[in-house]
Amino acid sequence: MDKILFEQIPELFESVGGIFTEKKDELCEMDAKLGDGDLGLTMSKGYSALPDLMRGEAAGAGGDIGKMLMKAGMKMSSLVPSTMGFLMSTGVMEGGRALKGRTELDGAALADYLAGFAAGIQKRGKCQAGQRTIYDAILPASQAAAKVVAANAGASLDEVITAALEAAKAGVEATKDMVPVFGKAAVHAAASAGVPDQGATAGYYKILGLYRYITK
Repeated sequence: MDKILFEQIPELFESVGGIFTEKKDELCEMDAKLGDGDLGLTMSKGYSALPDLMRGEAAGAGGDIGKMLMKAGMKMSSLVPSTMGFLMSTGVMEGGRALKGRTELDGAALADYLAGFAAGIQKRGKCQAGQRTIYDAILPASQAAAKVVAANAGASLDEVITAALEAAKAGVEATKDMVPVFGKAAVHAAASAGVPDQGATAGYYKILGLYRYITK
């Protein structure tokens, strides 16, 4: 796939929504051990709704992918009013801000979206790398994508998303050795030893959803 056109962007995020529907129970089970147990519900509800929110904003966006994402992300936040819901919607909005004025998504634009998404999570969550959160999967994914584009400005969507996916997977694995500092997980930190962080796992699935659409 060389590029994703404006009108195909909702389909791209339908792939993300689909994987969260598929992984809903798994994420809820992971979250029940160290969190509130609703992570899978939040992710599936938010990302399943996002494509239609985008379609609702498409006419007013005038072909601007960034504008469509920003407005849809804002509406998404009201559908999933939870910590993770706000992190996701802020990530989508900031990812959209990074794409403002773009009418199609190529490899470089995808790297920009992932960088904006990661920045949105960091900004909203006040988190840093190594604190055992979704950021520990999303940040390395965005950095890997940026590295591919820095080495080759014409890098394909496949090359960018493949690098991002591999880095996100490694990021999830690394959380097994991290000590949580937020929420209930911090209270039960000992129970997290050797176990991947559920938020980071959700971040990996977000990238996997994008990957499935791009490489289908």
